[in-house]
Amino acid sequence: MKVLIIGHKGMLGSELVKAFSDLELTTWDTEDIDITDKEKTFSKIKALKPGIIINAAAYTAVDDCEENQELALSVNGEGPGNLALIAKELDALLVHYSTDYIFSGEKEGGYDEEFNEIDPVNVYGESKAVGEAKIKESGCQYYIIRTAWLYGAGGNNFVDTMIKFGTEKDEMKIVDDQRGCPTYAVDLATTTRKMVDDKKDIGIYHVTNFGHCTWYEFANEIFKLKNIAVKTAPCTSSEFPRQAKRPKYSILLNTKLDQTRPWQDALKEYLAL
Repeated sequence: MKVLIIGHKGMLGSELVKAFSDLELTTWDTEDIDITDKEKTFSKIKALKPGIIINAAAYTAVDDCEENQELALSVNGEGPGNLALIAKELDALLVHYSTDYIFSGEKEGGYDEEFNEIDPVNVYGESKAVGEAKIKESGCQYYIIRTAWLYGAGGNNFVDTMIKFGTEKDEMKIVDDQRGCPTYAVDLATTTRKMVDDKKDIGIYHVTNFGHCTWYEFANEIFKLKNIAVKTAPCTSSEFPRQAKRPKYSILLNTKLDQTRPWQDALKEYLAL
């Protein structure tokens, strides 16, 4: 079984490479393929003939997406659509990653995989919703894996940012009115491999670490585990206005897979590296 990972240099992509390293693996990044170029993408992937295409490539700069809507829709929408069409032609499985940001964030209890009211509040979410729709419309075999609040080695993430600021500042205000599910890239990659090995039914899956918290609670757990003595105070999103609106409640409920470990345990492992 040939496996193609697109976006292998990213935070998630690098962990996917490890998770699938025992298979016949090909890894490409932006210098190797432009998934928004349909003709070249078809030609290159057809020549490789993979049985599994894993797309970890995305435009994830949420605030920048507001000013670069065309680019966001191209990379996060048209690109996955192109991969879906070639997967259909090759009878390959497409594994694609989506986001909690496709939802409005008004549902306090969280969102399960079958909740169909896609209602993003920012351009990033809109672009990822387009990608999901194009994959579903293609008729290919797919896993759309929605995740949230991703962190891990080799990329900009909230955990590393908090450690940096916490060691530089005496006091910090941290947003406490957005709630979601922190997710360790290692666990997301490991779960992806298990889904492939178990030959799960095609469809939409939610994969995050178990449990949820606010950014304020997340930060305080980081500081506690790293013994960083910074004074913190909760604040509202309105005190730190951003270009892109964020959903208030973006809890992803997993009803289809075994539960992953609690986010606190995963965070502890990452901080011990």
